[in-house]
Amino acid sequence: MRRLIKSVKNLRVSEDAGEELRQILGEFGLKLAEEAIHEAEKESRKTVLKKDIRAAADRLLGRSNP
Repeated sequence: MRRLIKSVKNLRVSEDAGEELRQILGEFGLKLAEEAIHEAEKESRKTVLKKDIRAAADRLLGRSNP
């Protein structure tokens, strides 16, 4: 996680900052998975598809679908 932050700009990154990013991304990932599952279930599918992940991410990030 620290390398990910440093890839944006080469600054020093504390271990606590890297750990916080990991925790937040994990929480976001779980929410994203829940939303993607909801997308699949709306179409009566038992398989989560790439388009479900994209739709869930767009919704959670407030982006409009093209």
